[in-house]
Amino acid sequence: MQISLGLRGDYGIRAVLDIARHHRRGLRKTREIAQAMDIPSNYLSHILSALVRRNILIATAGPMGGYRLARPPSRIRLLDVIEAVEDPIELNRCILQGSPCSPDQPCAVHSSWLTAQNAMQRELRRTTFAQLLRQDTAVR
Repeated sequence: MQISLGLRGDYGIRAVLDIARHHRRGLRKTREIAQAMDIPSNYLSHILSALVRRNILIATAGPMGGYRLARPPSRIRLLDVIEAVEDPIELNRCILQGSPCSPDQPCAVHSSWLTAQNAMQRELRRTTFAQLLRQDTAVR
């Protein structure tokens, strides 16, 4: 079984982490983020727009413009970023039947899968970018 993050989620996390690294040191331009985090610039623009729409980032237009966090890294959760750019993390297909899964007609796997899904959401909701920054600093 493979549970993986989509490209949008991957790039969204990388972008927010880069901006968080520069928190309180000015605006970050798209090209700076793209270069630092190895993200295609044209794709990154779409990701950044979604993060602005969800009030995770603030965009400032113009030649001196760029992006900054809308709130401190301690108040931005990993789940916020993932859900801003990806579909919600949820059980949407029955593992056994391949059709939409419903609590009204659960399959044998439904309860266990839902428990695992809730645990993943809880962990992603609990993890802030302040924590990720600390881990990032320790690793680098």
